[in-house]
Amino acid sequence: MSYTQQPTPNPGMTVGGGGGNRNVKNLPVGADGREWSEGLLDCFGDCGTFLLASFFPCITYSNVKRRYEHLNNRGYPDPEHGGSFCSSDCMVHGLLTFCGCGWVLQMGNRGSIRRRYNIEGGSCGDCCTAMCCTPCELTQESRELALEEESFGKQG
Repeated sequence: MSYTQQPTPNPGMTVGGGGGNRNVKNLPVGADGREWSEGLLDCFGDCGTFLLASFFPCITYSNVKRRYEHLNNRGYPDPEHGGSFCSSDCMVHGLLTFCGCGWVLQMGNRGSIRRRYNIEGGSCGDCCTAMCCTPCELTQESRELALEEESFGKQG
């Protein structure tokens, strides 16, 4: 039995709903993933988010979480850009922050965002970053989401 034609290639992967670019800056992707689009100490590039995360981390956390879940579940940016600040996520985070444990929720959210964008790192790094650098960590996550959200508008 001989074959005269090679099999056709499988179509490339696409993100549902048109999708945005998850690596807008086209950062190199290694075996363990890529780096964050913005560094942890680049938080001053978005002073508004940084200040909000410094004084009201619960609001920034709930906003980032809602934007992430909307992108992940629906495949396009949240039209309300995170919605209102008075949500159950905000209240739970606020109570845990009052007890000194708000970073526990942030650690889980950071890991989810890292997996979505194929960013290198692990749980230990997520834990240390969330616990020690809350405002910078929340701003970094917000900026990562913003890059993908902006890429939806740039597509034809």
